[in-house]
Amino acid sequence: MTASHASTQAPTHAQTRAQPVTFRGGGFAPVRKRWVGAVVFVLLIAVAEWGTRTGWITALTLPKPSDVLQTLIELHQSGLLYKHLLPSLSRLAVGATLGALVGVGVGVLIGLFSYIRAGLVPLVAAIFPIPKIALLPLFVIWFGIDEGSKYALIAFGTFTPTVVATYGAVDNVDRSLIRMGQSFGLSWFSIVRKIVLPGAMPGILSGLRISLAIAIILLVAAEMLGAEYGIGAYILEAGALYDLERLFAGVLLLSLLGIVVSTVIGLIERRLLDWRS
Repeated sequence: MTASHASTQAPTHAQTRAQPVTFRGGGFAPVRKRWVGAVVFVLLIAVAEWGTRTGWITALTLPKPSDVLQTLIELHQSGLLYKHLLPSLSRLAVGATLGALVGVGVGVLIGLFSYIRAGLVPLVAAIFPIPKIALLPLFVIWFGIDEGSKYALIAFGTFTPTVVATYGAVDNVDRSLIRMGQSFGLSWFSIVRKIVLPGAMPGILSGLRISLAIAIILLVAAEMLGAEYGIGAYILEAGALYDLERLFAGVLLLSLLGIVVSTVIGLIERRLLDWRS
């Protein structure tokens, strides 16, 4: 009776063990759903439009999104949009590119060489917490009130977080992969090129997202001082006149600029990090 009871229980136990377990870690394998972000934006704009039209939101605090859109259309038709947008794009491209390139280079050197790390990490730690906007008057004294001070401020603000993110990413490369490369007889340069840099690239690109967002903030601050054209100068003029439609139009341009920068970083990630899929 005991044997028969065990024989009847065995299939049930096997069936229990064979049941599939639902995978609940889907967050580790994200699925792209582009429409979700668009729906969120549309809902927020619709709520703002409804609130301002019904009086639930006073016009003194928030303009109608439709009026902001009309202001952008008028800016486009008058040509002022490009007079303000193109100088900002030029300043951001030059300053952020210079700061990012130097930052990545210095960060890689800090991550690879002990003497450079010992000499530069304390210096980077000292200048990293300094609010870069507070240095704008100093850059004006050094480089003048023209484009030089704006390029320098944006480059310096992009440089420091890029350095920190880069040498942190180099430090986080799996050491077992480096030892494996050494065991296969790879040269130092080959290990850096084929193992260290690809392994550090996700952290470097994540740091660039933050660095470029800081660059946009510093761009606005630099253009608010001594710039005739630029998004920052446009926002400053609109705020002085308490023209909320123009003010929010400038803020919208900055938001669109941030989306474009994030999209470009995403394209670079998919191009350089296709090995992760």
